[in-house]
Amino acid sequence: MSEVCVSDRASQRKDRLRYPCGEAPAPGSALEVAPGVLWQRIPLYNGQTINAWALRDGEGWTVVDTGMSTEAGLAVWQQLLAPEGPLQGRPVTRVIATHLHADHVGMAGWLCSKFDCELWMTQGEYQQANLMHARAAQPMPAQDLAFYERAGWDAQALATVAPMGRYMSPLPACYRRIREGERIRIGEDDWQVLIGNGHSSEHACLYCAPRGLFISGDQVLPLISSNVSVWPLEPAANPMQDWLASLEKVSQAIPDDVLVLPAHDDPFHGLHERLAQLARKRHRALDQLREALQRRELRVVDTFDAVFGRSSFANAFVQQLATGEAVAYLNYLIDRGEACAREDERGIAWYGGAEPHVLQKA
Repeated sequence: MSEVCVSDRASQRKDRLRYPCGEAPAPGSALEVAPGVLWQRIPLYNGQTINAWALRDGEGWTVVDTGMSTEAGLAVWQQLLAPEGPLQGRPVTRVIATHLHADHVGMAGWLCSKFDCELWMTQGEYQQANLMHARAAQPMPAQDLAFYERAGWDAQALATVAPMGRYMSPLPACYRRIREGERIRIGEDDWQVLIGNGHSSEHACLYCAPRGLFISGDQVLPLISSNVSVWPLEPAANPMQDWLASLEKVSQAIPDDVLVLPAHDDPFHGLHERLAQLARKRHRALDQLREALQRRELRVVDTFDAVFGRSSFANAFVQQLATGEAVAYLNYLIDRGEACAREDERGIAWYGGAEPHVLQKA
């Protein structure tokens, strides 16, 4: 799933980060960013790309993240895996998916089947990815439509909403569970698992301390802010609190001098500065939302200006991301006693400044 409702590229002070790896590789080629660590880019359906990392693993490769299951993605993987390709025709020994979104796990089933290798994921991400894939083949559930209707979507917008989980090949029927703090031996290196929350439930990052490498997935991106959303399956969730805590957790656990290998855009130095930028951006949006709620009651869709600086989005998918993230901000404030919600006679939620006698979770 694409990361953000609104990119912060324009406001990002890129000079504070350092990008030592040069020009990104074209899809179908690879760039060695450290001995035995290849940077590959897989095209997505929307013209963007995701980074897939290949780590030399004995006579083969461990692949971290895979791209979506699309014709373009398949064609690029066939180029990468060809005898004359950057992976030199060597087999994939395992696939590690940082989390459940299709741009990270969409081709995992195909790769695991082709090479008869294991998929390694955290338990929560594997289970939710299977659920998302199953739901993608079904009509939009009524409770999901009710979630967006409660947020203020009109009938025309509701008619365009679709389940998440497209662009995923079926996952293997079994997998290898990875856990917080576990050390995974890949080739001659140990990579420690660090779990983040907020963007997804159990997002796995990988840290190789001796080599100063940190595969961050979507937990830390250099130019965009990962989407942090409440979804219809768990409407009372507070992922924004989890996200902010995870930024602090990464800051405490990973030193600043690592080379960050993110899922999108270029590898960079300046981890702690970027973590601070991401936290500031969220707190700034929260402050703007607090001020807006003090002025008048708002539906979820009315908060977009305060949170994102815009009131509409290009398509239903991006509006889904915006809606989920706006609810994440609102639920964060409600859990802190700084906002409340009520439903009108049509079942639409209206949010305002906290009034303890009517305080309720959206």
